[in-house]
Amino acid sequence: MNDSVVYWLKANYRASGAMAMDASPAVFMRDAMKKLAKRWQKRFDDVAAKLADRFAGQAQKNSDVSLYNALETAGMTVQFKMTPAMNNALQATITENVNLITSIPEQYLTQVETLVMQSVSRGRDLSTLTDELQHRYGVTRRRAALIARDQNNKATAVMQTARQQSLGITEGIWRHSHAGKEPRQSHVKADGKKFDLSKGLYLDGKWTLPGEEINCRCTWSPVIPGLH
Repeated sequence: MNDSVVYWLKANYRASGAMAMDASPAVFMRDAMKKLAKRWQKRFDDVAAKLADRFAGQAQKNSDVSLYNALETAGMTVQFKMTPAMNNALQATITENVNLITSIPEQYLTQVETLVMQSVSRGRDLSTLTDELQHRYGVTRRRAALIARDQNNKATAVMQTARQQSLGITEGIWRHSHAGKEPRQSHVKADGKKFDLSKGLYLDGKWTLPGEEINCRCTWSPVIPGLH
């Protein structure tokens, strides 16, 4: 998307400089942005549902494998079934992901249009606009990466909670990841603490599950009845 937008905006920006005196470069560039935005928003809309469905399914599979291995190590064999709670968690994860995926081009294209209009109105040269667009791409890419990490952690937490509760597991033991450069001190202190899966731990003024907070990489060990 970024490559396409930069390519076409460069072409249209050059063309706007050779327009007749009575024509408006701003209107010309605005129309060009509308066409680009419509094209790329549709492409993201078309692929969002497929991506979200695949992502949620994979998150469920990974969480099930993790729990299955833990139960097998404890000498227990359980047949996993799709419960109403699991399906609800799966559908909620898919919906949230569709919204986030489609928000990436929405935010990016809106900000690019602002940069283009500012550049036209202030008579900036093409190289300055290109530099600004590349900077915006970096911001969008980092946001997309953050969304991916955050959604992976959240989806795993939601799926694991629903699956474990369906098997009669009601408690977990918080495991701090020790991976972040600036860990939340409340999460560091939560390491090893037992909590109710239906609520989480009360941290920083609210009930929280491991992996639920943005950039949280914490996990938990299920408290399996009869083994703890």
